[in-house]
Amino acid sequence: MLSSAGRGTDAAVNSAATALIVTVTLVVAYVLGRWLRPLLSADHLSADSKDAVKFAMGLVATMAALLLGLLVSSAKSNYDATRSQVIEMSAKVAFLDRVLSLYGPETHGARRALRDVVVDATRRIWPKDAATVADLGPNVQAGDAFFEEMQALEPKNDGQRALKTQAMSLAVELGELRVLLQAQSIPSVSTTMLVVVVCWLVVIFFASSLLAPPNAMTGLALVAAAGSVAGALFLILELDAPFAGMLHVPSAPLLAALQHIDQ
Repeated sequence: MLSSAGRGTDAAVNSAATALIVTVTLVVAYVLGRWLRPLLSADHLSADSKDAVKFAMGLVATMAALLLGLLVSSAKSNYDATRSQVIEMSAKVAFLDRVLSLYGPETHGARRALRDVVVDATRRIWPKDAATVADLGPNVQAGDAFFEEMQALEPKNDGQRALKTQAMSLAVELGELRVLLQAQSIPSVSTTMLVVVVCWLVVIFFASSLLAPPNAMTGLALVAAAGSVAGALFLILELDAPFAGMLHVPSAPLLAALQHIDQ
């Protein structure tokens, strides 16, 4: 039996590397601000100056939060849409097999071809080898063989004709879902938006370290904040790669559908 665990290593590494780079960048911005703080004159650290900086940083923080929200929404929508498509495909596979079963024993070859198509799709999308990238492209040969088996069916009564029509409709819908799954595999998160958010965060951390008193408590708080932000970016990148990484869409629905197909 195929498994959906332990794959998408490259995507997970990329997401983790990006999160680590962001964390280091924000910590460096904090350290730089803390190093420059003693060089500032008293006028720069006056109450009025701090209020002005706090106002500006509050505005930047608000924009950064809004942009982060947009990134999360975009990545989550992409992930949910992909997961829904996999579930819909699984349901249609199970229903198509049921329709073929009701048609009669003549569909044994078509059901076997359907199983081959589903097994091949599962292996391509969720490869056993963790180093292998998911292949969302359909297997044209397996698909053509299944359609040929369907076309070869010769209904003997109205009931079989209705079942064949229903089966052909389901097969076409499955093909459309597979193509749609491949078309939607492009990243939904803009790299430009990610860079802009990180730049704004660097400004915020640098300004905060200039204003904050140089003690262990403020340093720990800012470092923890940097790690939290990096964790959020890590989750965004993971959600944007639904067939890779730690948060990949599970193959359980298709594997469950396989259990109902004629062996």
